[in-house]
Amino acid sequence: MSRTTLTAVTGATGHIGSNLVRGLLERGRRVRALVYEHSPALDGLDIERVPGNVLEPVTLAQAFEGVDVVFHLAAMISINGDPRGMVGRINVTGTRNVAAAARAAGVRRMVHCSSIHAFDLVGATGVVDETSARASSRRHFAYDRSKHQSEQALHEEIARGLDAVIVNPTGVIGPFDFAPSRMGRVLIDLYHRRVPAMVRGGFDFVDVRDVVSGMLAAQEHGRTGENYILSGRYHRVSDIASGAYAVTGKAPPAFSLPPWLVAPGVPIAACVGKLRREEPLFTFESLRTLSYRCDVSSAKATRELGFSARELPRTLHDTYSWFSSAGMIH
Repeated sequence: MSRTTLTAVTGATGHIGSNLVRGLLERGRRVRALVYEHSPALDGLDIERVPGNVLEPVTLAQAFEGVDVVFHLAAMISINGDPRGMVGRINVTGTRNVAAAARAAGVRRMVHCSSIHAFDLVGATGVVDETSARASSRRHFAYDRSKHQSEQALHEEIARGLDAVIVNPTGVIGPFDFAPSRMGRVLIDLYHRRVPAMVRGGFDFVDVRDVVSGMLAAQEHGRTGENYILSGRYHRVSDIASGAYAVTGKAPPAFSLPPWLVAPGVPIAACVGKLRREEPLFTFESLRTLSYRCDVSSAKATRELGFSARELPRTLHDTYSWFSSAGMIH
């Protein structure tokens, strides 16, 4: 794709977004980032920045003028319900607004970054793939339901003529994690030995750079209206801690506790989170998520997009190297 092609990215300052913008620039693409608030994630990059909000359609119309491709990543992640209603508004209404604006602007293709949480991980048995049941009932967490509903909103615009494709990453780890993300915070806390004990359980984790490669391949080769799961491998939380130790030499916690034993400490974690002005790392939702034990398949993405995922040790090495270069660990 030529340098003259203009690509718009919502959520460009997030973990996946900051990696995507760099991936686009490496491929010679011109990038227009929709920016809600300033972040160092885009500092020093040769891109166009435009102020905007996915809840304000007029700003989207301006941002997508003359754009060929839109990558929609703006979302609100929550592991603590939706007490203010913003998870639903940003994830569902925001996606509907972006899709409508992209169609109105004549965008050639839109790539929507959803999540593995759009699928029913609560009742999953066997392998989760693109044909699996969705998070569509009240028994699912607000965030999970919102990701499923955001896909439904997108399909409404696809039915009106929008060419769009959906990717569903699993848990994301990797460099250029400026915020940092929740898993980034876990890795930093492990480095500083601020984690008294690990929680038993695990999840499927994938390198953020592999997610970016999958998204770019989906833009080029994905079939309209199709989902593509971008997964890595299932890792226990203790595997993450052991891998971090292999990279940093900082000994992991000596104890690993079952979720039911950690649950009584959730209110304390919530108080600590308020003091730090950040969402707690452990909530009843996150503990339950770590208890899921289902295999996630990216076979479709491998077959149709050429997707592949690197091994965890390489991801952890590169992530800690970036944290060091960014001054986030010493």
